[in-house]
Amino acid sequence: MYRGDGSMRQTGSRRERGATDETPPAGELLRQAVGYALGCAQFVTPALLHRPTPCAAWDLGTLLAHADDSLAALHEGFAGGSVAVAPGPRPRPADPAAAFRVRASRLLGSWTATGGPPHRVIAIADSPLTAEALALTGALDLTVHGWDIARAVRHTDRPVPPGLAEALLPVSRHLVPYPEVRPPLFAPEIPAPPEAGPGDRLVAFLGRDPDW
Repeated sequence: MYRGDGSMRQTGSRRERGATDETPPAGELLRQAVGYALGCAQFVTPALLHRPTPCAAWDLGTLLAHADDSLAALHEGFAGGSVAVAPGPRPRPADPAAAFRVRASRLLGSWTATGGPPHRVIAIADSPLTAEALALTGALDLTVHGWDIARAVRHTDRPVPPGLAEALLPVSRHLVPYPEVRPPLFAPEIPAPPEAGPGDRLVAFLGRDPDW
């Protein structure tokens, strides 16, 4: 989830948003994404926050701060019906990983309480999204950053779950369809080999080297 004039915006029907008849509901994908990201973040300690990440300009502490902001924006949208485009500065927690875990749990609570119905409109500047669209955007963001976190702490045994990656691949192609809309949010797509699994194809499409 990106505040401001980001490219990750979507409206229209489920099919127009990249979902198919076989795609799980947005809320289920969001729950899976949060669970995956939490599982990856459990290995983070304050001593590791300086480590590099697959996001070249960010160390692990900066990545966690960004992910925490994404969670805050999602919670704000589901709980209050709108997202502030330019929120005021928030103090950086002493333990970003612990703050991330707490906010992720709160996000799931806000979705369960107020996320539906899926066509509920959430105001984001002049580009309103449905609750379903916001949940799909959040699921993609949290999944890829969960993978980033796992790689930064050298837990390469935590790939994106195949079912989650398979469901998010069409969503990602809809949200980030053209090379010119990638900067500064995503690096150029990295070609994945034909035998690559869905997790590797997802992160490669979003500009990550699966072997990082």
